[in-house]
Amino acid sequence: MAIEQMAMPQLGESVTEGTISKWLVSPGDQVNKYDPIAEVMTDKVNAEVPSSFTGTITELVGEEGQTLAVGEIICKIETEETAAEEAPKREEVQNPPADTDSNRAGKDQSNKARYSPAVLRLAGEHGIQLEEVEGTGAGGRITRKDIQKIIDSGMQQKTEAPAPAAVQTTQQAPKQQQKQAPAPALSAGDIEIPVTGVRKAIAANMHKSKTEIPHAWTMMEVDVTNMTAYRNSMKDSFKQKEGFNLTFFAFFVKAAAQALKEFPQMNSMWAGDKIVQKKEINISIAVATEDSLFVPVIKHADEKTIKGIAREITDLAKKVRDGRLAADDMQGGTFTVNNTGSFGSVQSMGIINHPQAAILQVESIVKRPVVMNNGMIAVRDMVNLCLSLDHRVLDGLVCGRFLGRVKEILENIDENTSVY
Repeated sequence: MAIEQMAMPQLGESVTEGTISKWLVSPGDQVNKYDPIAEVMTDKVNAEVPSSFTGTITELVGEEGQTLAVGEIICKIETEETAAEEAPKREEVQNPPADTDSNRAGKDQSNKARYSPAVLRLAGEHGIQLEEVEGTGAGGRITRKDIQKIIDSGMQQKTEAPAPAAVQTTQQAPKQQQKQAPAPALSAGDIEIPVTGVRKAIAANMHKSKTEIPHAWTMMEVDVTNMTAYRNSMKDSFKQKEGFNLTFFAFFVKAAAQALKEFPQMNSMWAGDKIVQKKEINISIAVATEDSLFVPVIKHADEKTIKGIAREITDLAKKVRDGRLAADDMQGGTFTVNNTGSFGSVQSMGIINHPQAAILQVESIVKRPVVMNNGMIAVRDMVNLCLSLDHRVLDGLVCGRFLGRVKEILENIDENTSVY
C-alpha cells in the first residue's frame, strides 16, 4: 500500500499552469489508471486529466477554480495492487461479463450523471439521451468514447435530447482566487452570465498578450480576382472528388506559410534576453464555437499543398465541434492566421497569440471598383490583410516585405496554380 501523488500535467508546449474547472471524483472513490479524474483548463485547451494510478482517492489537494503550476500536486491516490494482483483484473477486462440488468444494478453508478462539456455537446448534436447510455468510466460515468461508439454504430436515439439546463450535473461555481472589482448594479431584465473556465482562460491569455506585447499594426489590400475565379471554378468538382471543401482560407494559409519560409524572422518568439527563430512553420488557426475560441495548429504548413491544408482545416474544425481536440492539436504554433472575413469583417487588429510574434487577419473578400494600371476602372475582388506584430521582435520593414510577398503570391494564383 502506498500514497501516490498526482501532479498538474503539462497540457501544451508553452503551458506553465492549469486551472481545475471540475473534479470528476471525490475522496473515497475508486479509480482505474487512465480514468478521467478532473477537467483542467489552460490558455490553449480544456482537457480531461486521466489518473496515473489505480487506487482510491484519498485527498483532493487542488480546489475547483484554483490555478496550479505544472508539477504541483493536485490529488493523492492510495494504491495497493501489485503487478501480480493486476494480472487477473486485466483478464477480467478482456473477458467482461455480459451486461445484464442484474449486473448493471450492482454496478457503482455514483458518477452516472456527471457529464463533461464534450459529452454534453456530442450528445446534443446527435440527439442522444444521456440517461439511457451505459457509462464505462469510473462510477458509471459516461465518456466521450461511449458517445462516439453510439454515433459510429448509427444507433443514436432519434428522440430529442434533453436541454443542457435540464441535465443533472455536479459542477460547482469556481472559487474566487483573486479579489474582484464590485459587480455593476443590475436593472430589470439584465442577465448575469457566469464566466466559464474556457472563457476565463481566453481572458487571461488575451490580457497577458496585451500587457506584455507591444502591438503594432499594418494593413495591405490584395486583388484576389483571379484566385477567386479559379477557386469557384473548381470547388464543386473538388468537393465531389475529395469529400471536403476547398475554402478560400486554405489559399491564404498556404501563401502565409510560403512567405514565412522566405522571411523566417516573422516565425520568431520573444524569450526575454533573446529572440528564438523557429525552424518549423506551424500555422495556428482560430476556430470558434458558440462560447469559446480554440487555436489548433496546422503542423509543417509550408510542406503541405493547398489541398492538404484544406483537409487539415476541415479536420481540426470538426474536432473542435465534436469536442475531440487533443492537447497535441494545440501545441507548437509559430504564427497565426485568423479568418476574420468569415463573419464579414473588412478590417480588424488581432491580438497576438502569445508567445508568437505576429498574427495575420484575413478579412472578407468584397467587390470594389479599382483603378487599373491602364487607367481604366474595373470591378475587382479585393481583400484586406491586417498584420499585428510584436515590436520587440519585428520592425515595419520586414513586416512590410513579408506582407508584400503574401500579396504577390495571392495575386498570381490562377488556373495554372495546382492545389495538389
